[in-house]
Amino acid sequence: MIDEGYIKFICNWQEEPLPKTGNVSDLLDARNLLFQKKLIGFDTVHNVGYGNISKRIKAEQFLISATQTGHIEELSIEGYSYVESFSIENNTVNCVGPAKASSESLTHAAVYLLDPKISGIVHVHHKKLWESLLHKMPTTKESVSYGTPAMAKEVKRLAEEENLLQHRIFSMAGHEDGVVSFGGTLDEAMKIMLQHFTAL
Repeated sequence: MIDEGYIKFICNWQEEPLPKTGNVSDLLDARNLLFQKKLIGFDTVHNVGYGNISKRIKAEQFLISATQTGHIEELSIEGYSYVESFSIENNTVNCVGPAKASSESLTHAAVYLLDPKISGIVHVHHKKLWESLLHKMPTTKESVSYGTPAMAKEVKRLAEEENLLQHRIFSMAGHEDGVVSFGGTLDEAMKIMLQHFTAL
């Protein structure tokens, strides 16, 4: 988890107010609940934040927790960034808001590309949860680093080869403690993650 939180893509960021996105109280509440459960937070040993959350707003645009916000207990809307467009092939993310989008934005983008019905994504860090899912649920290759086009392509591979769309949760072998869930709603993504977490 040492390199968690560092952006590895080309981030074209415009610092300006977030566009109007409608009601996102579910996003704020879900993120703060994950913080309370220490599934999103801050690693004081390595001095880095971990975990992120997003909600599709329309088409291929989504609202995602901003980079370097893991340490904030109650994250307000000012702690989010709006991804307007992205290119996995070109390793770019175009975002607007008070801060840059999460370092995992390309991974979230890849999940949204799997199915237009996916509307919410949760990415957490928890060693015991990660270990319990590793190679038992869809798992990315150990050689693939987070936040890269290679990770985005791994997401597509998991959908094609490991029934990811049925499981709706995967572990990241090359991103220690990292687990991602998703669903037709953000609430569904949360339920999937928390079901696995509470079953530990």
